[in-house]
Parts: sequence; structure tokens; C-alpha cells
Amino acid sequence: MPMPERITEIKTSLAKPGQTQSFACDVAMRCDDCLVVYYRMTQDYNLHGIPLQAGNLTVGYFWFDRPYNLYHWIERDGTTSAWYFNVGDVTSFNGSTLEWHDLAVDILATPSGRIDVLDEDELPADLDPALRSRIMHARDVVLGSLTELTREADITTAHLLATGPASPLVA
Repeated sequence: MPMPERITEIKTSLAKPGQTQSFACDVAMRCDDCLVVYYRMTQDYNLHGIPLQAGNLTVGYFWFDRPYNLYHWIERDGTTSAWYFNVGDVTSFNGSTLEWHDLAVDILATPSGRIDVLDEDELPADLDPALRSRIMHARDVVLGSLTELTREADITTAHLLATGPASPLVA
């Protein structure tokens, strides 16, 4: 069985200037306007009350033409833990490295119906009003389309897991 194609995801953040985070990911799907990657959690996290265990799968959706991305968190049994939208922009993709800039505001949604808008307090007080407006608009777009976006992610994730070259659910 062929090895999956690997890329590096590099995240910069409005709330933490000068800091970067890097993640080694497997490419699940490429299309003209998006890149979908698999990332295996390397340690346990508790993110806003959502337990994410080492070995669980993150399916990351990065659109080149949308002002947000999505992490679809999957348990080892294939069920959804949560959907986590980051307001932000893909800043570059050269085929092996995906760089994106996190604009602080996040939306967390769970299968039980919980919806939290997070980190608006991390926006700098002196943020350019046009950028603040763009961030709030992106937040509103996600909230206004949340049902459709999570359904789309569920369908696409299920298809990728069922048809991929190897099951990423098996750690």
C-alpha cells in the first residue's frame, strides 16, 4: 500500500505574533479550492471541555477561497467529537507546505448542539477596523451556515475514511 503524501501545516496567529506552530499531516484530498489533511493527535488535550485523546484523528479542511478553516475531530470509533472552525486565511500553499494565519476567533460546535464562539477577547484593541469587520463577518458566515458546513464535513469525512488508501482511524 502506498505511503500517504505528507505536507507541513504552519500556523501563525494574530493573537500571538511571531509564534508559529507546525504539524506534519497526510493529504486526504486535493481540489482546486481546498486541501483536506489528516493529523493524528500526539497528546491528550482538553479544548474548551472537549477531551481530545492522543491517537484521535483530526480531519483538517483548508479552503483557499473561504475566510475560515475547519478541524473535524474524530474519535477512534469514527464518531465526531466536535467541529472547530478557525477564522483565518490560507496565506500560501506550495504543494508541500500549507501556511495559514489564525485571526483569533473560533467557533466550536458539538453533535449535542453546543455552539461556542471563542477568543473574541483575543482581538487586539487597536485592530484595524476593516480587519475587525472582516473577522466578524467570517464568524457570522460560519454561524449562519453551521448546519450545512458540519453536514458537508460529515459526508466528506465519511467518504474519505471509507475510500482512502488506508484507514487513518487505525493508529
